[in-house]
Amino acid sequence: MEQVEILIRGHIDSHWSEWLGGLQITYVEQDRTRLTGAIADQAMLHGILTKLRDLDAKIISVHLQEGVNHE
Repeated sequence: MEQVEILIRGHIDSHWSEWLGGLQITYVEQDRTRLTGAIADQAMLHGILTKLRDLDAKIISVHLQEGVNHE
């Protein structure tokens, strides 16, 4: 598993969390949203990024931390 942190411009409602792979949605600044959580693989990451594109979200950064164990 990898831990991902995606920072986007603007706010998205927390009801999108499940659709975005269960990522936690946190508002960090006036015009920023942080999405964090575990992803299974790169395919899942690409799927999440595609969904953010479909929401017209402006991605600022994507950070991956490999080998995170959440057991």
